[in-house]
Amino acid sequence: MSQVLVKHRVNSYEDWKNAFDNFANVRKSSGEKSFRILHTKDDPNDLTLLFEWDTKENAEKFMASPELKSAMQDGGVSEAPQIQFLCDVVQGKL
Repeated sequence: MSQVLVKHRVNSYEDWKNAFDNFANVRKSSGEKSFRILHTKDDPNDLTLLFEWDTKENAEKFMASPELKSAMQDGGVSEAPQIQFLCDVVQGKL
């Protein structure tokens, strides 16, 4: 599994979330396995997203796709996203 961390701002969380949900089938068929949506304490439009993907190659292909860029524009992403591809090193619970 591969992890992808994305940070970006949106014009309206509600509008963005609707577009995000409408794109779920494309994300799933591209290899996305799960997601988490977080925002800063004082700004619901400042988003951090954590995705789990089946492979790093599928994640990289999807993150570079014109379909994603179009969906992000339709969803009101207001600045270029910061995207990091991550690998699990250690996981634990306390």
